[in-house]
This record gives sequence, C-alpha cells and structure tokens, in this order.
Amino acid sequence: MVGTDLKAETMKLMEKRTAVEAEMNVIIERLTQPGGPGLSGNLVDSEGFPRTDIDIPVVRAERRRLSELRNDHKEITDKLNENIQVLHSARLAPRSAPANGSGDAAGLDLRNTSHVDATGSESSRNIIQRDTPSDMDVDVIVSRPFAVVDEIADGSPAAEDGLQLGDQIVKFGNVESGDDLLQRLSSEAQASQGHALTLVAMRQGALINLTVTPRTWHGRGLLGCHFRIL
Repeated sequence: MVGTDLKAETMKLMEKRTAVEAEMNVIIERLTQPGGPGLSGNLVDSEGFPRTDIDIPVVRAERRRLSELRNDHKEITDKLNENIQVLHSARLAPRSAPANGSGDAAGLDLRNTSHVDATGSESSRNIIQRDTPSDMDVDVIVSRPFAVVDEIADGSPAAEDGLQLGDQIVKFGNVESGDDLLQRLSSEAQASQGHALTLVAMRQGALINLTVTPRTWHGRGLLGCHFRIL
C-alpha cells in the first residue's frame, strides 16, 4: 500500500509540475519573441531612458512570476527526486537483472555523428503538449539510463541549466529508451526551443530532475552538449 500511495503522489506531482512548466513556457515565449525584452534583458535604451517599445510594468511582472514558478518547480522537483529514488530502489531490490535486456545492444557511440542539437531550427517554437501522467510515466522514470553526457561546452545552455559531464539520461522530455534515439533527441530539442524541458538523469548513483531550455547561444546547437547512447 505504501508503494501504491507513493506512486499516486508521484503522479500528482508530475501533473502539477507539467502545469507549472506550461505556464513557464507561455511567459518564456512572450518574453523571448522577436523584439521582446528577453528573460533578463535591459529595460532601458542605449541612452539610459526606459524603453518605449515594451510595457515595462508587464515585463517586470512576468519576470517576477517566472521567478516564482521556477521556485515552485524546484520544490516540486526536489520532492519528485525523493519519491523517484524510493521507487527506483524498490524496483531494483527484488531482482538482479533488468527486464528489457542489455542497454548497449549496438554499442553506438555518437561522438562520430552530429551533435544532438546541432540542427535545431529557430522556427520550431511550439509548446510541447504533455499527456496526463500515468503509471507508465512513473515506470519510465525509474528505468535504466539510455545515454550519457560526454561533452559540454563552457557557457552553453546545458552547462548553465545544470547538466554535468557523466550524467546518465533516463528521460529527455518525451524521449526514453527505444529505437532511433539520436533522431528523437534531436527532434525533441528542436521542438522545445525556448521552452522548459524536463530531464531525468542518474548522477553518482542518484536520480535527479533538471529543467533545461534548448535555446540559441553563441556556440553550436541549442544545448551545446553531446549525448552518447549507452
């Protein structure tokens, strides 16, 4: 019963976090649209006067709301991390071998291919529509990693959003283990450009949740990192 209750609580937290992410996406979309002020851009012109092309009180209110949502998202994520760790431990305890066989079937090494986010299209700005979390969603989160971060550029979106070398990816937005992972990861990054995307990873033996936002920067791609399929 405890496991069932914990799973139900985790599903509710996932639903709540999805709602928070949706509101974050709307605000990010407005602030980062062409000619917009950005998430932290200057609100004065080159001469030091308030910009006349934007509604400064509205921009300040939206930035403040975005900050509140990020704090809420962190609190939900911390609680999710606790629940997922318990579920993960409970799932591994009764058996010594994974149900889905080896995770390194083809021994793929993506170092010899294009970066996952290298072909991100700037026109792909549609908000990802998430389905209501189900038991399967929770099961996915406690499954085995399918990729590892083996390269991160300094100052890249991935680095700024907290991704680290050696992080093992369990879930990247809507992508989990399966076929055509390189293409699916690339498509997910493109579709999520400018939007908060949830990433579940294994770091030093512990499951963590991160929010990354694929976006343009001075370097290559939308994330500036490289995944190697396990």
